[in-house]
Amino acid sequence: MALVNIHFLNLQNNYLFADIAKKVNAFKVMHPKADVISLGIGDVTQPLAPAVVEAMHKAADEMATAEGFHGYGPEQGYDFLREAILKNDFLPRGIHLDIDEVFINDGAKSDTGNFQELLHWDNFVGVTDPIYPVYIDSNVMIGRCGNYRDGRWTNVRYMPTTAENGFMPELPKGRPVDVIYLCYPNNPTGTVITKQELRKWVNYALKNDALILYDAAYQAYIRDPEIPHSIYEIRGARKCAVEFHSFSKTAGFTGVRCGYTIVPKDVSVSTFEDERIPLNQLWLRRQCTKFNGTSYISQRAAEAIYTPEGKKQIQATIDYYMDNAQRMLNRLRVLGYEVYGGENAPYIWMRTPDGMGSWQFFEALLYGANVVCTPGVGFGPSGEGYVRFTAFNSHEKTEEALNRIEAWSKK
Repeated sequence: MALVNIHFLNLQNNYLFADIAKKVNAFKVMHPKADVISLGIGDVTQPLAPAVVEAMHKAADEMATAEGFHGYGPEQGYDFLREAILKNDFLPRGIHLDIDEVFINDGAKSDTGNFQELLHWDNFVGVTDPIYPVYIDSNVMIGRCGNYRDGRWTNVRYMPTTAENGFMPELPKGRPVDVIYLCYPNNPTGTVITKQELRKWVNYALKNDALILYDAAYQAYIRDPEIPHSIYEIRGARKCAVEFHSFSKTAGFTGVRCGYTIVPKDVSVSTFEDERIPLNQLWLRRQCTKFNGTSYISQRAAEAIYTPEGKKQIQATIDYYMDNAQRMLNRLRVLGYEVYGGENAPYIWMRTPDGMGSWQFFEALLYGANVVCTPGVGFGPSGEGYVRFTAFNSHEKTEEALNRIEAWSKK
């Protein structure tokens, strides 16, 4: 008899964005003439950069010839892309990494969800709260999170990140955590962390032999030169941190699928016999077993991001979205809403008015203005009383959505 993995049965309902889609689709069925504008899910809208499209065409043409055809590629990625990543994303910041510390993937979501497979199921997990749902759900799937009670998992340390503490979570007190999830610029709050604050987390991890899983998917949106783009800007982080990057929001690759993970050779975890196991080789072994590599065409497309033309075009798209974020911040503040983020990230985090619940505000905005946001409570208990807006729509749609929100707010 085949038995189910009972840990999957502990997952709570649907994935957050599946719930949102279900509610929006139900609204559209009931109101077929309504023009719904989504400022909810973090999908991009602007087309791929010309340099990227040209590279994809060229790669496809190569694949159409016997001489240029590529079959299975290296599981850890082609050297041409890994070298471009090292040269452009790390060396300018004084970070020196080896090429075999770079692992190309099909988007950061896969690796942030899969990396926890390398760790014992009894590890105690700490997360900033609110948090990207994949971090929690992937740990639930392996049985690491305990039981779900009153909106929380019993074997997870929640570290509130709210307006009341300046969106700077406190270091864990009491029982030390073994695995720490950090995401900066933060999804969902759109806030950032300073080098001084990040250094506290690195020091904590080194002192307590903890592992930091650092999601830097939105680092390209940072405008403040004092804000770190990588945890490896902090001394000692190579010994305690794995870092995840994505081209999805940076270069519009949500449909192309490509990103990368940095696993330094210095980072290791322990066995019960106190033997140190380097995660770099363990992750390589895992990838060779369960991943056939990112497509050649996608990797050539990603390489084009780092050409002079590609850099200019990608930056123009990032500026486009950040212009949306600035418009949203300005308009929502004028309307009297309490908003955060949006200055170094493409997300706006807004407190709901009059003590409304997150889902209550979501439905009121959908039915009253035909605009979609994301309920903050879907990101964790500390997200209750907030909603998230994304800056990834067009200028025109964003402006129309803001006009609708203004008209609805004044009723």
